[in-house]
Amino acid sequence: MRRKEAPFENTTGPDAGKTSRDARRTERTINYLRISVTDLCNYRCIYCMPSGRVRRLPHSEILSFEEIATVVRAAVPLGINKLRLTGGEPLVRKGVPKLVEMLARVPGIEEIYLTTNGSLLEKLALPLKRSGLTRINISLDSLRPDRYREITRGGDLEKLWRGIAAAEKAGFSPIKLNVVMIKGINDDEIEEIAALTFDRSYEIRFIEYMPLGPCDVSAQFVHVPAEEIKRRLAKLGALMPLPKWNSSGPAERFQLQGARGTLGFISAMSHNFCATCNRIRLTADGRLLSCLFSGQTVEVKSLLRSSAPPSRLKEAIQLAISLKPAARASTCRNFMNTIGG
Repeated sequence: MRRKEAPFENTTGPDAGKTSRDARRTERTINYLRISVTDLCNYRCIYCMPSGRVRRLPHSEILSFEEIATVVRAAVPLGINKLRLTGGEPLVRKGVPKLVEMLARVPGIEEIYLTTNGSLLEKLALPLKRSGLTRINISLDSLRPDRYREITRGGDLEKLWRGIAAAEKAGFSPIKLNVVMIKGINDDEIEEIAALTFDRSYEIRFIEYMPLGPCDVSAQFVHVPAEEIKRRLAKLGALMPLPKWNSSGPAERFQLQGARGTLGFISAMSHNFCATCNRIRLTADGRLLSCLFSGQTVEVKSLLRSSAPPSRLKEAIQLAISLKPAARASTCRNFMNTIGG
């Protein structure tokens, strides 16, 4: 009898070929699936995408909404109850509110989040809310229009603020603003960005830059440690620690004395939180990743497009979960837009 091969693909990378033996030493609950709905983005952020020509996935290689929903339905019995839609920029794909509606109907799914650059949010915030989206994270790497345009390679800060206003009007709360801090690029705005929380109920999330992509690109940028950011913020007042929320993920949460909003710190480089990581990722072309920095993927598109029984898809998802490493590799050769963040 011919043995069935697992839908396992060992991609290139420093961890390619490792077994999951070490991963099983760390007990953790995996309940969070991040779904890249597209590899495309209308921005070209300097730390996220290369400056030259970007290879686009053929349309036929992208999972359909129905295929994404099939993966989600198979993942729920394995413990997945929280989803995040990412890209690229997820809102450049037409019909994302429809996808949200489809996923919100899946029994067992409790929360659906979306991460966006905010450029298309002005028109889509209300449809997304009505479709069942729980929360929005919006990228904001600078408060200066010229610098914002440089970092995003063409982004419009005014359009972003209109998108944020539309999200507030639609009833999203709290709105999380993600700030990737990079030495010499935007770290002179730390205090100015944090000060937004005095008047607005945002959660500003300072994220340490992670070296994603080929070394000749990623090595150009240096992260700003969260502890350094906290020291800088002392001039604004006392930082009061807050309890973690279920939706706060790896973020440490604080509040400046007298502020309406809050601050979050995601210390991906200076503090290894792999032991408590609760997520796996589904790429736009149908691969499951247990870790951003892992060279191992589990391919599921072929299962979705064949007569494979649902049990095989469930086995593939379980395999991806079992492959979660106890610690990350030092580098990731894939750009963020190809793996969903």
